[in-house]
Amino acid sequence: MIRRSATGSRPSAFRSSFLPSLLLPLLLLLLAACGSDPDPDPAPDDHHPSPIPAPPADRWRPHPGTAWQWQLSGKVDTGVDVPVYDIDGFENDAATVARLHADGRKVICYVNAGAWEDFRPDRVAFPAALLGLGNGWSGERWLDIRRLDLLRPLMAKRFDMCRAKGFDGVEPDLMDAYTNRSGFPLTAADQLAYNRMLAGLAHERGMAVGLKNDLEQIPELVGDFDFAVNEECAQNDECDELTPFITADKAVFHTEYSLATTEFCPTARRLRLSSMLKHLNLDAWRQPC
Repeated sequence: MIRRSATGSRPSAFRSSFLPSLLLPLLLLLLAACGSDPDPDPAPDDHHPSPIPAPPADRWRPHPGTAWQWQLSGKVDTGVDVPVYDIDGFENDAATVARLHADGRKVICYVNAGAWEDFRPDRVAFPAALLGLGNGWSGERWLDIRRLDLLRPLMAKRFDMCRAKGFDGVEPDLMDAYTNRSGFPLTAADQLAYNRMLAGLAHERGMAVGLKNDLEQIPELVGDFDFAVNEECAQNDECDELTPFITADKAVFHTEYSLATTEFCPTARRLRLSSMLKHLNLDAWRQPC
């Protein structure tokens, strides 16, 4: 049916000659547009990589007194009734993390950030210039933490692994190289810069991060970290130095290896530390306060 105007129908000559001449260019334009329409969802390539999912808006922040389990050797015993687990990031898969999550646990990813280890799958990625003296553990050598340009991408990949497996937080180990014989002339300022870099990498990925030992720099670093991990503060009579974390409502996860629980638990309870006795090899056994 031909559409009519308000004044009646248009002449037949107008319909037969003018309309084709008007519509033909429009049809050609439409056909050209359809033929050149780009793929609305192109495959990602090197120039247009897929975006990285945004981290959670609010990361996990453990509070003082939170009970925990720390196991870095042997098959992880997932049956310990505590709200926090700290396990090796390389040696445990996403299924283990998911199993702990299903039981209501938060899970911390242990990675060595201060020393190279000859048994890790990414060992060949570390340039020889980064490797210093041995640190007393078999197959490990201190890293030159001054080289943030080289270490940042290496540690970022490790933290990416933690995030991909579903970990809630990271425990970077050996964060006090400047107080040890590393083979490099490291300073306190070097350590502060490196530790803050590690904290930033974790936070960028939506994960909590803990300050491991490094008691002397707690006043400068407590604001950058979400919890602390400490070994043998009671043995060394230095647990009071961890109080800035407790004052900031941040957990201190603490272990002793030699003292009986009767020797350190009263102090741990007074300071609100999350303390337990462990074997030095950090197997599943634990004796909490």
